[in-house]
Amino acid sequence: MKCTVCRGPAVMDVRRHNANFCAEHFLKLCRDQVAKAIKEHRMLEPTDRALVAVSGGKDSLAVWDILVGLGYDADGLYLGLGIGDYSDASGEMARRFAADQGLKLLEVDLPADHGFDIPTGAKAAKRVPCSACGLSKRHLFDEAARTHGYDVVVTGHNLDDEAAVLFGNVLHWQTEYLGRQLPVLPERHGFPRKVKPLVRLGEREMAAYCVLRGIDYIVEECPMAAGNKHLGYKEALNLIEAASPGTKHDFYFGFLARASDRFTPEAEAEQDLLLRCARCGAPTTTELCAFCRLAERASGGRA
Repeated sequence: MKCTVCRGPAVMDVRRHNANFCAEHFLKLCRDQVAKAIKEHRMLEPTDRALVAVSGGKDSLAVWDILVGLGYDADGLYLGLGIGDYSDASGEMARRFAADQGLKLLEVDLPADHGFDIPTGAKAAKRVPCSACGLSKRHLFDEAARTHGYDVVVTGHNLDDEAAVLFGNVLHWQTEYLGRQLPVLPERHGFPRKVKPLVRLGEREMAAYCVLRGIDYIVEECPMAAGNKHLGYKEALNLIEAASPGTKHDFYFGFLARASDRFTPEAEAEQDLLLRCARCGAPTTTELCAFCRLAERASGGRA
């Protein structure tokens, strides 16, 4: 197997591109695909201060590494969610990467700073763990960006993630969510701009990128993700992709090009109803935002 670019020994094949790459040209492909996503969707400006949501996994560490390599001013934010040994290990990976690269890593500890962890919060609020986790992470990322003056929040959602979420939203016709499933969510009504620079790259590419760059990352899935429908959607799409390479790309980017704008009015209408949370000041459609309600239930009703 030879590199499509230089004809040297290849280390990675990318079937949807019908191409093979040596280490040098595969790493260049990843950086070029991120740069292309940023340019096409106007994700970042050269003067932006970016806050990367860092989990210790391959995607978040890879996107942080790539953004810094492209010359962007990017710091990291790690959230300690109190998920036992998993949180301990993921936090260590994030800290080690930041220290090795000389980068700034902010940290928020959910149990210490807000009085509950994800297992406790999910049980108290009668939510599935992934729901309580996602809700908490979105709130804390937004809060940190506002507090520390960042222009944009960067997440490591890759092509596989976005295609799986789109698949689930279409299966259930979650039109409100379809209206927000974009590579860029602009800043408005107190929410910082959010961008997903990895939408042109899949999980397999991100794992290979980290291996070739010598980036250690937590390999294990979160123990609380068992039974998550999102993982089932990924498996289904992987089977289709194996038979027809490029399907995920065509599905996701076809939606963006041909259908996404049909659902934006519903998502924008909800934005017009936003208030300020009486407790934390975050945007919300009710007196207390969902995060503050979750924290209240997890603490047994204490303010």
